Amino acid sequence: MNDIFYLTEEQRMIRDLARKVARDRIAPHAAHYDETESYPTESMRALVESGLFGIWVPEAYGGTAMGCLALSLVAEELGWACAGTTTNFGAHPLGGLPILLAGTEEQKKKYLPRLAAGEFMAAYSLSEPGSGSDAASLRTTAVRKGDYYLLNGSKQWCSHGDHADVITVFATVDPGKRARGITAFVIEKGMAGFSVGKKEKKMGIRCSPTVALHFTDCAVPATQRLGEEGEGFKIAMRTLDMTRPMTGAMAVGIGQAALDAAAAYAKERQQFGQPIAAFQGIQFMLADMAMQVHAARLMVHHAARQVDAGIKGNTFEASMAKCWAGDAAMKVATDAVQIFGGYGYTREFPVERYMRGAKIMQIYEGTNQIQRMIIAKELLGGGA
Repeated sequence: MNDIFYLTEEQRMIRDLARKVARDRIAPHAAHYDETESYPTESMRALVESGLFGIWVPEAYGGTAMGCLALSLVAEELGWACAGTTTNFGAHPLGGLPILLAGTEEQKKKYLPRLAAGEFMAAYSLSEPGSGSDAASLRTTAVRKGDYYLLNGSKQWCSHGDHADVITVFATVDPGKRARGITAFVIEKGMAGFSVGKKEKKMGIRCSPTVALHFTDCAVPATQRLGEEGEGFKIAMRTLDMTRPMTGAMAVGIGQAALDAAAAYAKERQQFGQPIAAFQGIQFMLADMAMQVHAARLMVHHAARQVDAGIKGNTFEASMAKCWAGDAAMKVATDAVQIFGGYGYTREFPVERYMRGAKIMQIYEGTNQIQRMIIAKELLGGGA
């Protein structure tokens, strides 16, 4: 299989660095962290030491400014090794990009250098118990009191929220305005009135903590607001347009890992006096799996390159990439389990973990049903 011809030398270097870190320092621990549902301390340390956390941050703020395609290349390599660790990694630009997109110069100087160095971890909190897919109906309130806002309410499904130093939180200044009332804030760990709640016990990505956040008269200085009142929903959606290629790339990594495992097993497993790879039924399954992964990768790269080219309004392509890649990962991982047969259903082999990890790729950062709604709306000119 040919290498990706359009990558720059710099992009190849960052991909190869991520691949080495993923295979040497993350993959060997992935099964243990999944089994024990423990935080991947060693894997996260490897990412900090490699300097990969700063690739989305401009050079002026201590990053390497390598862009969305480089971020997607890294996410694929990490996804191949451990979906949970990759989710922790992905929460960082998801939580930090709103600061880059809408922050004041003072806010950027305060947070971005520390995020780039991995000294601070970031997270993103939009969803609530009663507003998942219908994000505009969130109910966490932000009431202006002089130089502060008082935040009250609860958030849910915050990836890496209990390990984040800063969290971009979305609250409404007027619930009646729905999306037009949503406002973004940078919340720091330890603020009075802010607490981390229940940690979910999940099907997959078990080493990535998913938590609830609670706000009880949490006094947030007005200087922590991102953009103007009512601009939060636009900030949230623009951020997702930039990170959905990365999420799609995680799914590509899972799919590639499942394909690699299935192909290797098919060449080794003997039945009826020959490797099962000799049977056309298995060959066709593997061929279909390879096409799914390759198509997903190309869609992800296209959407990522749009971001790097400064093209705004890439919602259509970003949603397609995330949706297709998530569905492809689930199909490929399921077929990998089938090729392994009974062994694939056991925890002795990694394909069942890939299958569990693939499922979340169809759910978070907007379910694939929501992605299809977005795609149809864009396709039909917003009239549907």
